[in-house]
Amino acid sequence: MDKISSLSELLAGQKSSSYIEIPGKVSRTFGQSTLTTTLPISKLFSIYEVDLEVQRTIVPQNLSKLVDYINLYLENQKGIYFPGIILSARGAGTVDEDQQVYRLTAIEKLYVVDGQHRLAAFRRLAEMLQGLMARAKDQREYERMDEISEKLSRLYEFPMSTMIYLDIDAKQERQLFSDINKLPRKIGGNLAVLREQRRFYHVLASKLVQQDPAMERISIDMFTERGKAPDYLISYHVLIEILVALIEGRLKSGARNNSYEFAPKELEEHYALASHYFKQLLNHLPEPAIGQLSWSENVQIALALFLHGEATKTGKFNRYALDHAVKILPHIEWDAIFTGDEKDRLPRRSRIMKAYQFVHDFYEEKHLFLISDKEDAV
Repeated sequence: MDKISSLSELLAGQKSSSYIEIPGKVSRTFGQSTLTTTLPISKLFSIYEVDLEVQRTIVPQNLSKLVDYINLYLENQKGIYFPGIILSARGAGTVDEDQQVYRLTAIEKLYVVDGQHRLAAFRRLAEMLQGLMARAKDQREYERMDEISEKLSRLYEFPMSTMIYLDIDAKQERQLFSDINKLPRKIGGNLAVLREQRRFYHVLASKLVQQDPAMERISIDMFTERGKAPDYLISYHVLIEILVALIEGRLKSGARNNSYEFAPKELEEHYALASHYFKQLLNHLPEPAIGQLSWSENVQIALALFLHGEATKTGKFNRYALDHAVKILPHIEWDAIFTGDEKDRLPRRSRIMKAYQFVHDFYEEKHLFLISDKEDAV
């Protein structure tokens, strides 16, 4: 593989032409003309544009997570997977159906319909590597330059599945973007395998549901990525939130240990803790049922936060402290947590924190009277 130090150098080495040629197959998708192809990231960089009237503002947290994921490929030589990019031509370019090639002039651009964060993450990494290359060159660190050049080459050549809508306008793009991002999606069998390339809490959640017999009593929707089907008690992503709250005492957005790289021993230790935790819940809460407030998603996150706090008062997670605190649960009047329509009206975070504060205050006031020595010895 030839060494490349920048995107401009890569493009300069390509065959000069007044057109950018994109090989692909033209077909009809939802009544619209589309071209499907696979393009290296370097070519995508040169042809895409973002229309802020169609796309949302970049979310830094999402961008950071994607950069971490791509680094699995660059730093650890691991395979990574991304859903395809969707672009809109808005009438630009011409299709040569005989040669199955789509041609753009150098000044024509395609507009992003879906994949803005993915493209931005690749571009961010390219800029970071170019900066590191310049610094290594200034300091004459030639071995370091070779290492960065190899990463840049692999980054630019990363293949991305791409679909181009050839004849939709900006209004249709906005509708398509909305449909893509708001509708629940079921994971197909092929993607379920790829989900093993996941962060720590995702792997822990799957292992817990698949291997812990106690979890058979708690219906977890492992297949819907957003929300949950109505016949399930808890969604896959809420289970992850519960685990973060239990292990770290944080809401998921503040999780610190949710990395792609982790030791098998760490996974086993936290699996044993989570398994013990849910067994305790099943022993001290009413039987899991849809509509049972103690098993509602917000209350479950609140309970995990509260019990983490009690179990870590000495600085380290203490199971005996957890086992003591959990004995307060049968005494709680769950319907007293929310008054009026608060359960439906309050923002989600407010509901979680209100439930947490209710359980915390109830425990502080009454646990000395309600948890007897006999109970504690059980």
